[in-house]
Amino acid sequence: MEKTKELIDSAEITHQRIMINGIKYHYAEAGTGPLVIMLHGFPELWYSWRHQLAALGKAGYHAVAPDLRGFGESEVTPDVRSYSLFQHASDVKALIDHLGAKEAVVIGHDWGANLMWIMPMLYPETVKAVVSLSIPFYPEPRDPAEIRKKWSSVFTNFEKKGIVEAEFEKEPERFFRLFFYGLSGNAPKGTLEKLYLHTKPEDNLLDSFPQTDELPAWLSQEDLDYYVNAYEGTGITGALNFYRNTDEDYLKLVVAYQKGINQPVLFIGGAEEGAVKFGSTEPMKAALPNLRRTVILPGCGHWLQQERPAEVNTAIIEFLDKEINKK
Repeated sequence: MEKTKELIDSAEITHQRIMINGIKYHYAEAGTGPLVIMLHGFPELWYSWRHQLAALGKAGYHAVAPDLRGFGESEVTPDVRSYSLFQHASDVKALIDHLGAKEAVVIGHDWGANLMWIMPMLYPETVKAVVSLSIPFYPEPRDPAEIRKKWSSVFTNFEKKGIVEAEFEKEPERFFRLFFYGLSGNAPKGTLEKLYLHTKPEDNLLDSFPQTDELPAWLSQEDLDYYVNAYEGTGITGALNFYRNTDEDYLKLVVAYQKGINQPVLFIGGAEEGAVKFGSTEPMKAALPNLRRTVILPGCGHWLQQERPAEVNTAIIEFLDKEINKK
């Protein structure tokens, strides 16, 4: 097991590199106390949780953010099927076991939220509470075929091997700069409507985003370089394989969702988040008996834990302090 350390937001972050489920797995951690696992989305890394690692560690929790399989310093496995949500869930459960915890709070953002939603269904004795960033819960899994039909856009290409990879490989820095800016609360008014409602699968992804050479205030050049360097090392295929398992995962999700979620739940979303703007938070109210709070951040986009770290940290810590016994 390899260990390194760094300082982020005046908190010591330790990096661990271990073997779980037969693959190399990297995670960052801070603090001691009840275990809180934070799962990133696409195209992200453990680094997306840098501000939460520091804040939760200081607040008396053992905060852990892994690079999921296929991302960052974790192993990129060759089989597309090894990126199933259910395999990712098995990896996260193996990480919790490795850390020696009987229970954990699981927090997820974007695809990490989709993964988080199934954790209490698959491992109800292990998952103590859950927090979703950006992705609302629906009482039944959403059929990917219906989603493709209703929301056919440039994002549909994520499921087709080679198209997005080619754009990324040609201009990695531009890819991340436009992706982060275009889906943030800093993007020009109407950007989400254009991307989701007025693009076609044959359109160029990067040309569909608002063009800019500037970075939003919440994302430094150092931050951008971290993502670019990590993905130049791994490529982007492993990360995209989340999307390439949706059809096969769907049938299993239909069965898993019958178990429901009874754990305490916190939802945080940005008002300028596509899943909030074009989706609905209403079904959660009936489907989740222990939904404690829904927080919508005005003017905030998709990357809320990076765009609005102070507000996100406060909401999470208040939720944890009420639901989790630190003794």
